Amino acid sequence: MVAAPAESLADLENLVLTNNPTLKRMRQEASAEWARASYVAKLPDPSVGGMVYTPPMMYEPDRQRAELQAMQMIPWLGRLRAEERQACFEAMAAENMYRAERLRVLGELRANWFKLYVLGKQIETAEAEKAQVDSLVKTANARVATGDAQPGDVLMATLELGNLQEQLLTYGREQAAAAAEINRLAGRDVATPIMPPTTLKQETADWNFEFLRQVAHESQPELNAARLRTAASRWGVEVARLKRRPDLTLGAGWMVMDAPGAMMPGAGRDSFTLGVTTTVPLWKRKYDAISTEATRKHYAAHATEEETALEIDSMLYDLWQQAEAGRRTLELYESSILPQARQTFEADQQSLVNNTVSFDRVIRDYRTLLTLQLGYHKALGEYATTLARIRQAVGVDLFATADAKTPEAQTSHIAN
Repeated sequence: MVAAPAESLADLENLVLTNNPTLKRMRQEASAEWARASYVAKLPDPSVGGMVYTPPMMYEPDRQRAELQAMQMIPWLGRLRAEERQACFEAMAAENMYRAERLRVLGELRANWFKLYVLGKQIETAEAEKAQVDSLVKTANARVATGDAQPGDVLMATLELGNLQEQLLTYGREQAAAAAEINRLAGRDVATPIMPPTTLKQETADWNFEFLRQVAHESQPELNAARLRTAASRWGVEVARLKRRPDLTLGAGWMVMDAPGAMMPGAGRDSFTLGVTTTVPLWKRKYDAISTEATRKHYAAHATEEETALEIDSMLYDLWQQAEAGRRTLELYESSILPQARQTFEADQQSLVNNTVSFDRVIRDYRTLLTLQLGYHKALGEYATTLARIRQAVGVDLFATADAKTPEAQTSHIAN
């Protein structure tokens, strides 16, 4: 069996940004919007036409044999400029939506990476518990042989081994699912093996909600995209207003003439024509409806912007509360829960040697210790996931440092 390559989270992030199909699609869509903005204000193509008269059109003494025409339609130039500005804002909105999707994909990657860490620790702990239970089974057998324990102690330990084996199967299935999701995000074969991380850097993010909200309102691409759509719809109102302005069409023609046998001076001379036509926007109700449509779309875009801001605020507040609870939970595990559980197990294990406690009590103590260790690693993974979600929600990779209490200090880190 080929060993899984040792990939870091940074390696996977670079792979995702390069290969993720959704990001590829959205990059192309944003480029397409910019391409549209580069031509939307250009004049329409001129039209050229010609006619040949067979037999010639008779104008005594002349006759017309053919006619060539060229026409150029010139829309209201102010409307073209407004359409260009609208297209530019729409292109910037598409680019920000790509950045928002980029943040979402990275957030999903990090969440699954931290899940792999937790599952790896669960498997590692279950394996350690199996080894310990095997040792306890041997101790129990020896005690039964000497008459110091009951056969039920051995049966209880055997049942514990079966439960551990079932847990290992469940952890392995969940680990495979998390690895498959990471491979999907990276745009590669879902069966590609991934080595779970063995360590996880513990961060202490000293952020507050007001700071997070300020950063998000300045940097969140999804919110910026909503603002840009509002600006685009505002120019859409201007475009609708300018549709009442007439469009001009300039034309020029060349009539090919001749006059066989004519004696008059100038007979059969070719003629040239110049012309201009204009649209007449007479239907007031039609243009009122166009303006109303654009105005309503602008109001809808403005409401979407407010809705997006409120959703981000609500999400950030919830994530911040989770982060605070996660940080306090980790401190509680490290300062009291785990040390006390270790002391209890070690004391009862020594008492078992002296035959002052029962065998099942030692097993319960050991299971409690391992369960608490799993709880600690799970809390660590959930805390790291919450910080990743916060970074996704605010739109930038904030530094988890003690001087992050003020927006000024954090902004200096981001600028560097």
